[in-house]
Amino acid sequence: MLVDYFPILMLLSLAALLFTGFPVGSILAGVSIGFAFIGMAVDEFPIASLFLIPYRIYSAVGENLIYPAVPMLLFMGVALEISGAARELLLFLQRILSRVPGSMCVSVILIGLLLAPMAGVIGASVATIALAALPTMLEQRYRPEIATGAIAAAGTLGVIAPPAIMLFFLSDALELTIGAMFLAPLIPILGLALAFSVYFITADAIWRRPVDDVVLKSDGHSLLGQCLRSFVLPVGLIVFVLGSIVAGWVAPSESAAVGAVGAACLIFVYRGFDPSLLRRALFRTMTITAMVFFVVMGASVFSLVFRFYGGDDIAIGLFDGLALSDFGVLAVVLLILFVLGFFIDWIEITLVSLPILYPAIRTLDFSQYVGGDQLSRLWIGALIALVLQTSFLTPPFGFALFFLKGSAPPHIRMLAIYKGVVPLVAIQLLMIALVLTLPAIVTWLPTAALGLH
Repeated sequence: MLVDYFPILMLLSLAALLFTGFPVGSILAGVSIGFAFIGMAVDEFPIASLFLIPYRIYSAVGENLIYPAVPMLLFMGVALEISGAARELLLFLQRILSRVPGSMCVSVILIGLLLAPMAGVIGASVATIALAALPTMLEQRYRPEIATGAIAAAGTLGVIAPPAIMLFFLSDALELTIGAMFLAPLIPILGLALAFSVYFITADAIWRRPVDDVVLKSDGHSLLGQCLRSFVLPVGLIVFVLGSIVAGWVAPSESAAVGAVGAACLIFVYRGFDPSLLRRALFRTMTITAMVFFVVMGASVFSLVFRFYGGDDIAIGLFDGLALSDFGVLAVVLLILFVLGFFIDWIEITLVSLPILYPAIRTLDFSQYVGGDQLSRLWIGALIALVLQTSFLTPPFGFALFFLKGSAPPHIRMLAIYKGVVPLVAIQLLMIALVLTLPAIVTWLPTAALGLH
């Protein structure tokens, strides 16, 4: 029967319409409702099932205990950007690391870890760091490929570093606690940050960039004063939010609320009492939040109709037909997500693609290899995060690379950006291989801190 092919037709329609440029939430909802009406016309979709759509949307958004924290974390990231915290932190790190080759690159990597996680989407993360750091790096005669490579690496690394918004959605999709999901990728992320820093230090030492014209600016503050103002305030706020969630002292929404208030206060600390800056931060947060949750609502409607037509069986049946081992299925899933990362942001991947693939993921048994069912899902979640981050960084379609080109001066060519990220992608692939072969890199910290098994 034709209805048996509806799930495949829904996926093909979705894939085709995503390239039209229409809002993703509208496409998801439109494809779902369209196939629901087609099903009603052929007596395969009961009219009464349409009344499940409002309930589905409410249960997906209104009853989720994680989602209330998302707007406040987004506001925290926007407020830190508007306050100029990234610029202040960059100047402080540059002052501390002035004797280290490639000090600006190392500083940019650290800024990516600290401030990019709350930017929300990959474009905002990369653009924020590029606007704060790229002009200064070019003034200091960093080669364009080195400067852009550092910014692309920092922006993509921040997207998966806790308390990144992506980890909230991954924890929900994989049925994990947010504290465990925060801890799982932490060691690989720190390892990547260290590897990137070593690469940039080595590259700068080899190419012997002139440094005699570098002027360090402290804005008149002593080193201790600059440390308190530029480092302790923003970093302390982020550590408090992350630590309170992981430790389970408060709910994610409560911790995010404190972080949002603290970030709002930092606007006035750095920029003076200017209510217009706070209004701008609130408006930008509203815009990003509306975009994110519009996709959430569209994905919930799509999931309802897709599963009604037996879409969950598609993924399982596909892998059953391939007769692959559990590692083979995992490799195919990661490859699919890697390719999707070339064309769509992580929001659509975690809300649409991952739920479609999750029935197949749930059948995988890595308990003996990793140490338990929950640890297996944590390991897979960390691999998904690392694969998506690598995809955003990989030429020629890497999502982050186009946002970086849009934020860079016109004389920075796309070829220079591609050349700058190739060594970093190689480092990324090595880390993914390490996590695949040594699951303890991911599972040790959640096990030690939270007693998971």
